[in-house]
Amino acid sequence: MDKKLEHLFYAVLGGALAMKEKLDASNDELKAFQEKSEENARTLIDELARRGEKEKEQLKATLKETLKEVVNDLDLVTRQDLEKLKKELEK
Repeated sequence: MDKKLEHLFYAVLGGALAMKEKLDASNDELKAFQEKSEENARTLIDELARRGEKEKEQLKATLKETLKEVVNDLDLVTRQDLEKLKKELEK
């Protein structure tokens, strides 16, 4: 009976060690996946920030051009026109 009990004990111990090894391997895989996910997230955020800056500059240029067209269409006085008039009045 003692031999069977000892055999059972070693079988349980072996099973527990196998389970620990499996859990350690899964934990390592999970850590690697998490690190890769964090890296991918950083890369995505950086790319979105670059695209946002590019879009901001394009929008700014488009808005500036549109405002110039509106000023011209409405025949509004510009700063340059006022400076020119001021110089002529000073003469």
